[in-house]
Amino acid sequence: MKSLKPSIREKRRYIYVKGHVGDVEKAILDYIGILGMAKASLMWIKRGKDSAIISVNRKMVNDVRAALVVWSENISVERVSGTLKSLREKEKL
Repeated sequence: MKSLKPSIREKRRYIYVKGHVGDVEKAILDYIGILGMAKASLMWIKRGKDSAIISVNRKMVNDVRAALVVWSENISVERVSGTLKSLREKEKL
């Protein structure tokens, strides 16, 4: 199978989230709905006890960040990055 051209491939951003990560999907679903969550194309990269790295579509980063801030539980967005390498370097600090 032939790989996609970079211009066709979906551009993604990676979000480092701290707090109770079990409610991340609920927060996004409540704020932007089912269609917005489909547009954001949320993927879990790494999930820990009190932190996680999620991947979202580049156009929906602001909506996802707003959904996590508005949520009543303790969820905070620590960093947004275009590459996993730079995000993991800052995560270790």
